[in-house]
Amino acid sequence: MANHKSALKRIRSNDKKRVLNRYQHKTTRNAIKALRLATDKLEASAKLSTVISMIDKLAKKNIIHDNKAANLKSKLTKHVSKL
Repeated sequence: MANHKSALKRIRSNDKKRVLNRYQHKTTRNAIKALRLATDKLEASAKLSTVISMIDKLAKKNIIHDNKAANLKSKLTKHVSKL
């Protein structure tokens, strides 16, 4: 266990960040899943912009890698255009 005040604070702040990151990542994954299950092109294209924005925010905060974000956006855009 940490003995210094700053180390204890770092542990607390890391826990807060971890919980927030997990929430945002899980929310984005659920949105991606909903987009993939969408069958209506209008509905899917409306969801696509919000999902892409969520993915960009995750990449910006280094929750996911930039290349993974690019791959996800590319695959989802292809999927929506095929509908």
